[in-house]
Amino acid sequence: MLDLRTPAPPLPDASGVRLTRPEYHREFREHRKEIRGSDSWKLERLQHFEETNDESRDALRNGDWPEVLRLFETERDDTLQEAREQESQGAPFHRIRVVEEPLTPYVQWELHWLRMRAECGHPVRVLPATAVASVETEGLLPELTLLGNSVLFRVIYTESGRPDGAIRFTDPHLVQEWAAYLEKLYVAAESMQTYFDRVVAPLAPPAAA
Repeated sequence: MLDLRTPAPPLPDASGVRLTRPEYHREFREHRKEIRGSDSWKLERLQHFEETNDESRDALRNGDWPEVLRLFETERDDTLQEAREQESQGAPFHRIRVVEEPLTPYVQWELHWLRMRAECGHPVRVLPATAVASVETEGLLPELTLLGNSVLFRVIYTESGRPDGAIRFTDPHLVQEWAAYLEKLYVAAESMQTYFDRVVAPLAPPAAA
């Protein structure tokens, strides 16, 4: 594994613009559809989120694991098409999922979904929290989405894990610093498929959460 002891780049809130949740979703869609010939990145660090309007997340809350898996499968065709479109545009969307073990029910649920996406051709990798512990002495790495090496969003969540908008950063130097750092994390991480087979597949279905 690569040496990840180098501190993450700074990300001062004052250098960005605070967005509400609808504003973030709108800007994300607008930027994402314009990307051609450039990589995008997503870093997930928290171990529990509270998505809304997600049927499979509701099934997890209700403890209905067969329904969770069924709903994931209904997304497969669209996920395949999305991967093909990104490939034709030369615009892959890389995901880095930091995980703590033992896995929380939420992360176990999410890793099944990410495994499906990886099977469809989306680039997804898993990084153990121990690999970044030395750079988290003053706080966890942020939740980030970086689109086309031009705009960076720090996604904001409430203490309970509910989405609460984002901060948008467009300073070219800051964005490029984070693009390089996220690529470094991605290279150091393990493929979704091998991590899933090694750690997730042997687990019993998660508890309702």
